[in-house]
Amino acid sequence: MVVKSHLENNGYQPIFVNLGEVEIQGVLSKDQLAQLDNSLKSLGFEIIDDKKSQTIEKIKTAIVTLVHHSDQNIKTNLSQFISSQIHQDYNYLSNLFSEVEGTTIEKYFITQRIEKVKELIVYDELSLSEIAYQLGYSSVAYLSNQFKKITGFTPSYFKSLKEDKRKNIEEL
Repeated sequence: MVVKSHLENNGYQPIFVNLGEVEIQGVLSKDQLAQLDNSLKSLGFEIIDDKKSQTIEKIKTAIVTLVHHSDQNIKTNLSQFISSQIHQDYNYLSNLFSEVEGTTIEKYFITQRIEKVKELIVYDELSLSEIAYQLGYSSVAYLSNQFKKITGFTPSYFKSLKEDKRKNIEEL
């Protein structure tokens, strides 16, 4: 919404604006593109025009959407899900992601799931068992082990902390 209103306020006509993707009516000159990039950076966004970077962002967006904004079963096969969302071979996507990001798609997915677990723990509306089920973990023990491996804390200890409990998606 911020990007859409920013574009409209600056005289651009967005055709559609989705998470991580914008299409603007017309063609922008290099100067217009540079000016738009600078103004978007002041809002915490940036223009990505490199095809590999766009593909990486599409992968990240698909994972973030699956974990944080979807009612779809997270137990879905991640490689099939990513391939169907990006419409490219998973092996290519996996190698590209690892090469550019220095981590695997699976590790990024796990990090996102743990961030969602943190969010749900902080909200304190669901039991750990319900959180495990909602996020597709086979058991509470598996969730707890993975949580401790990533954060260094058990879920119950994390719940007792009163410090900064979550990272912004941009920091991951």
